[in-house]
Amino acid sequence: MNSDSTNNAALAIDGCTAALRVNQFRWLVTGGAGFIGSHLAQRLLELNQVVTSVDNFANGRRANLEDIATAVGPHRAHAHHFVEGDIRDSELCMHLCQNVDFVLHQAALGSVSRSIEDPMGVHRVNVNGFLNMLMAARQAGVRRFIYAASSAIYGDYLDLPKVEHVIGNPLSPYAATKFINEIYAGVFARCYGVTSIGLRYFNVFGARQDPNGPYSAVIPRWIAALLRGERVVINGDGETTRDFCYVQNVVQANLLAAMTDAPQALNQVFNIAVGQRTSLNDLLRLLRRMLKELGHEPENPAVLHVEARAGDIRDSLADITKASVALGYRPSYTLGSGLQEAMSWFVRNLGPHSANPVAQRLT
Repeated sequence: MNSDSTNNAALAIDGCTAALRVNQFRWLVTGGAGFIGSHLAQRLLELNQVVTSVDNFANGRRANLEDIATAVGPHRAHAHHFVEGDIRDSELCMHLCQNVDFVLHQAALGSVSRSIEDPMGVHRVNVNGFLNMLMAARQAGVRRFIYAASSAIYGDYLDLPKVEHVIGNPLSPYAATKFINEIYAGVFARCYGVTSIGLRYFNVFGARQDPNGPYSAVIPRWIAALLRGERVVINGDGETTRDFCYVQNVVQANLLAAMTDAPQALNQVFNIAVGQRTSLNDLLRLLRRMLKELGHEPENPAVLHVEARAGDIRDSLADITKASVALGYRPSYTLGSGLQEAMSWFVRNLGPHSANPVAQRLT
């Protein structure tokens, strides 16, 4: 990114934040007790917004809601209304979208491997639930519908970096559901005038990310294993690469997408990442070094290589030019700086002596 585009991005971010501080809107965050959704709800509350969030706790955690309340304090927590519910319930979706300005749709079942095991279950949430939300947003006259898309949509297209207008064949049912979401968003724009923006997330990480289960993300899972002196499992040879994106970059992108007045940004999809790729082997070395500096990492952790997971792509790297130009998106965090900010949470909540229920389920 050149100096002019960097300055323009900084102005966009600052202007977005300033506008939200002086203008109060009503927001609906689906998946609001989840990893990304809880960070979005928290930031909106910090910016004096009124937030309704919904979650059925398939992935979300009540502890995340408690974290939000603690972070924003009682003077802002009252502006957060949480509803326990499921986006597969069309009537609930209709109710939730009433009198809402912006929808930040994060609710999904987001695992490639889970979708291969249970394609119908993932379809019901990711496609039927998405369509329910689009229908509700249309009926309620929501200003804008921002939704979590996915880098999985690039499928078997191998060229790097990934650019938005060139995709391959989906490699998993999960990727197919995310492709269908983008198709439906475009159809609703053309048929019904529903304004939407899709954000293709690339390997998001950060505090509140759950390391449990076979579908958990690699960073919290490996940190938990290292803290506990357990075996680190690597799928494949470790040379698989990913564009790891800290959750606060994703928060920035969602706010910019909601508040932009640029016509070229509307009814588009954007890569949301850092634009740097890291191999799993390099990631493990980085995590070991950072934890060792904090006095937590064992000297010689056991590492087990297993077969690469079905449906996983080999390499991932995003071109974020389109988001930079149209939205003013500029990632504030790299992999390293994001880990530095989040590491204290990981150590506190995933270590062997943590009282956090996340850590207790690891035992």
